[in-house]
Amino acid sequence: MEIHLGLLDWMAMAGSSSLMAYKMLFSVLGCVMVVTLVYTLLTDGSPFRRELLTPWMVATLVDFYVNVVAIATWVVYKESTWSALLWTILLVCSGSIATCAYIVKKLSEICSQDPVQNPVRHVFLRIGCDWKTKNFSIVFLKILFSVLGLVVFTTVVYTLITDGSPFRMELLTPWMAATLIDFYINVVAISVWVIHRESSWITSFIWIIFLICFGSITTCVYIVVQLFHLSRQDQSTVVYSAITDKSDTKTRK
Repeated sequence: MEIHLGLLDWMAMAGSSSLMAYKMLFSVLGCVMVVTLVYTLLTDGSPFRRELLTPWMVATLVDFYVNVVAIATWVVYKESTWSALLWTILLVCSGSIATCAYIVKKLSEICSQDPVQNPVRHVFLRIGCDWKTKNFSIVFLKILFSVLGLVVFTTVVYTLITDGSPFRMELLTPWMAATLIDFYINVVAISVWVIHRESSWITSFIWIIFLICFGSITTCVYIVVQLFHLSRQDQSTVVYSAITDKSDTKTRK
């Protein structure tokens, strides 16, 4: 009994520490994006200027919004219709600021009476609800993210051919820098899901490197791979449910 209670205490402390770490991380990242956005608005003016739409800025925005689609799919999966619509609009309009706000909100909703539960599991699962009622079509999601991945891949290749390398100083305008910060904060959120989804730190590390290097192309590939891994009895669920108890019981290799 004493050993069991001691284990529960240790798990509670670990869960509480993990919860605080994630809340702090996404609170800080959200604040960084707000400061970046305000600073760029004050120093470089409106982002809605035609001269800012260089080929690589367009490619970056396509890459950015495909990741937004992935995050919005998760939000729609978790929320009621009107709440999902509101958060989706916020994600489209404010990007990673909304992503961070949503994650911090969900983490803050974790019941203090159950500190042992995995905070990431709580955030990525629709706890206490029959997720089958969401009626997501696995076939539709496979097609959607396959097409989106091909769109981004085609856009990047076309831009490379027609506009050359993206690694040129003249491309790094203030609004391009702000867009990249916005983009990679969303990548952090997706990476947290990948870390808790995978059973090996090595596999997680490889996927995260691909996310950093290839952006939403990797996001789409990863989601489609997870969809194909779902068993037949899971066919009415969305890919995010695959995280479930696996994240609580796995052993890192």
